Amino acid sequence: NALRRGVDILVATPGRLLDLMDQGFIRLRDVEYFVLDEADRMLDMGFIHDIRKIIAKLPPKRQSLFFSATMPNNIVELSRKILTNPIKVEVSPVSSTAETIRQYLYYTNRLSKKDLLLNILQDRKINQVLLFSRTKHGADKIVRYLKKQKIKTAAIHGDKAQNQRQKALKQFKDGEIRVLVATDIAARGIDIDKLKYVINYDIPNIAETYVHRIGRSGRAGDEGISISICEPEENAYIKDIEKLINQKIEIINDHPFPQTDNPMTANEKKVFEKEKTQRKQEYFAARNRNRPNSSRFKRRNN
Repeated sequence: NALRRGVDILVATPGRLLDLMDQGFIRLRDVEYFVLDEADRMLDMGFIHDIRKIIAKLPPKRQSLFFSATMPNNIVELSRKILTNPIKVEVSPVSSTAETIRQYLYYTNRLSKKDLLLNILQDRKINQVLLFSRTKHGADKIVRYLKKQKIKTAAIHGDKAQNQRQKALKQFKDGEIRVLVATDIAARGIDIDKLKYVINYDIPNIAETYVHRIGRSGRAGDEGISISICEPEENAYIKDIEKLINQKIEIINDHPFPQTDNPMTANEKKVFEKEKTQRKQEYFAARNRNRPNSSRFKRRNN
């Protein structure tokens, strides 16, 4: 009834808004201000098509505001297509970590990361861990590996359905899952009481992201512990982080998987990235081939 009478401000999720528009409850022809909050998370969660449909229904003459914690290339591209002569307003990044968080750093080789992670998790005191992965694909690989080691693990990222993410988060909070693997964007807004342990399986290339990650622990005066696992290609990121937080992270040398490799040269990195892209394409191609139902579904709908 309120929608029929008309409102001055409407706050909605993309899917629900489109649903109400389709039912004829909402028209956007008189909108003067359009605000897209957490734009980077919207794109990561797969809402880009819904957003484009909504924008297509807005009047051309309006003011649009995008709010985003990060500015990846897809957000920049979207802003160029949707905004007209936008003005960028940037706030000062977070640069300090809570004094209640103890920070530890393990240097290792890229191929030893999984073994070192398992070695760290042998400590049963580490009973609830929020572990950060740089990519969705990487998060899924970590989950598969830890499950094989009989460690209860789940992932939350943009490729997971909303109900899957909610289920995984509830199980983690209830103690049914020991390790919750998350990407940075998917973890935004997650609040876990009394969380003590955060593991950076991949060192973030943006120093402020490190501060946000470890800030999930040690809240409200409680003790927090952050553990970072660094491969040679990430050594430079550690320097940026220490410069931002103005302190040295304590290095743990007493472990069985020390870092012995050197960072790759520019040419080696180029070859590695090419091979990694090829392996990823082969993985997804094989996964699609193993979905016989999808082809039958398509044929039925053609």
